[in-house]
Amino acid sequence: MPQEQQLILQMHELLSYLSQQGVVTFLINPQHGLVGTMSSNLNVSYVADSVLLLRFFEAEGRIRKAISVLKNRSGVHEDTIRELRIDAGGIRVGEALSAFRGVLTGTPEYIGSEKPLLEDRLGGA
Repeated sequence: MPQEQQLILQMHELLSYLSQQGVVTFLINPQHGLVGTMSSNLNVSYVADSVLLLRFFEAEGRIRKAISVLKNRSGVHEDTIRELRIDAGGIRVGEALSAFRGVLTGTPEYIGSEKPLLEDRLGGA
């Protein structure tokens, strides 16, 4: 936009209007960097009711995805980091990744037992 300062105001007005119309709006803010340190030049989290963070991490020689709730304006929210798996059977969210430290950095340290994380579905990935 030519006037970047007005962008946030216009986004706030648009989101308010859509909310009044009963529309659920998802804002996706891409981050620079896939693993390790991530950054963004735009912060619109203050106009959002909820903020979810999706993050790649490596474990057991596989690239995995983690999900966490950073903000939920409408009440108490989940504060754990969980594995997210999307496959032919749909979306699954695993148990809290309590056996890891540093998942949000993209380079976690495993501090748990040798049991598998989110089990594969029978006959699927």
